[in-house]
Amino acid sequence: MAAFNLKINGKNIEVDVDPNTPLLWVLRDHLNLVGTKYGCGIAQCGACTVHLGDIATRSCMLTVSSVGNQEITTIEGLSEDGDHPVQRAWLEVDVPQCGYCQAGQIMTASALLKKNPDPTDEEIEMAMNGNICRCGTYLRIKKAVKLAAENNS
Repeated sequence: MAAFNLKINGKNIEVDVDPNTPLLWVLRDHLNLVGTKYGCGIAQCGACTVHLGDIATRSCMLTVSSVGNQEITTIEGLSEDGDHPVQRAWLEVDVPQCGYCQAGQIMTASALLKKNPDPTDEEIEMAMNGNICRCGTYLRIKKAVKLAAENNS
């Protein structure tokens, strides 16, 4: 076990865990930040996406020891009241069906819009490509990303 000082959602938090523990399990099991979901465990589905700095990052394969002093943002920290432009667009377009993948989808979309506030359809498709939605809401996801971009400009 080792002590790690992490900055998560704007707060400094110390955890005492095995250095090889994936960040996903630190968030869920040790800090009760359960909005970040376990999907595949091999960084292929996107359900576990968080921001590491401003980069959308899969937390299931990222060890806590590799985080260093980079800031971590989870879906719980994206906005205090769930009013981030992407979250609002998600509701307006009625994106979720089962909702399981949505936190990862939202985190990927918000990272895209932070880097590129006016993405083309192709740029949205490329950025969201690795996030799997079992319900197949891909068209609504793209529509919500475009709406968030419009509302954020």
